[in-house]
Amino acid sequence: METLASIESFVRSAEAGSFSQAARNLGLTPAAVSKNVAKLESRLGIRLFQRSTRSLMLTEAGEVFLAQIKGGLDSIQAALANVESVAGKPAGVLKISLALAFGRDYVLPAVNDFINTYPDVIPDLHFDNRSVDIIAEGFDVAIGGGIELVPGVIAREIGRAHVIPVASPAYIAAHKMPAKPADLAHLDGIMRRSPKSGRLRSWTLRNAAGEEAHIELKTRIIMDDPEAMCRAALLDLGVAMVPRLHALPGKRRIATPVAQLVCGYWPHFPLLRQQQADASQDQAVCRFHPHAFS
Repeated sequence: METLASIESFVRSAEAGSFSQAARNLGLTPAAVSKNVAKLESRLGIRLFQRSTRSLMLTEAGEVFLAQIKGGLDSIQAALANVESVAGKPAGVLKISLALAFGRDYVLPAVNDFINTYPDVIPDLHFDNRSVDIIAEGFDVAIGGGIELVPGVIAREIGRAHVIPVASPAYIAAHKMPAKPADLAHLDGIMRRSPKSGRLRSWTLRNAAGEEAHIELKTRIIMDDPEAMCRAALLDLGVAMVPRLHALPGKRRIATPVAQLVCGYWPHFPLLRQQQADASQDQAVCRFHPHAFS
């Protein structure tokens, strides 16, 4: 199947005239398509393309090879499609990495419907705030923010996660209520350490008009879990930057509300679903997305 993927990348690149367009047609990254073609060239011991920064042209050997295999590739893909349609429903274990709170509050409620619709698929859910290596750790899908793409992985944005500054009513009562983002610099910060870089996270707030403001907080305590940060805010330790889903009453398991500061400003970042490039046509992977996020 690896050889078939390499041949398909070669044929579609030749048809499109570029790795980028072939990648879009195949649902892969340009790096993955280029790597597949390079593997095929290495295996054959010939150069199939003349590459430049502006064009991608077949070599003489590439033209001969394309003429010999293109019809065969189309026949193989048609046969595979027929087998898949006969095979019917998706089946097997679907290994998914999820950010803790998002997975619990948004994905888990959709799992029962997914299982009832596709009883032969077994969701294997891993709840963790860290950024996983989807290929090395064998995940089919990973959902979260701050994802760094690597060759062989593709991602789609499924939404936007809003992070807001919050504090307890008691803390607000004891301090001057900030009127603008710059006023946060005088307040105690419940800081979050990035699980990937180990550095303290910094935030840039933006309002609906597109105006941006970088915020600084006085470091009071450092944590690596947003739910713990929200609870620390409830204990009057200071201001925490947490996802809205932690602070909204319907999503939390804590009774005392936290109050949002400097309303109208927020940072937001894309929430991504990433998957292995060669799993892009897997039936279980494709079916899971609309059930979890429709």
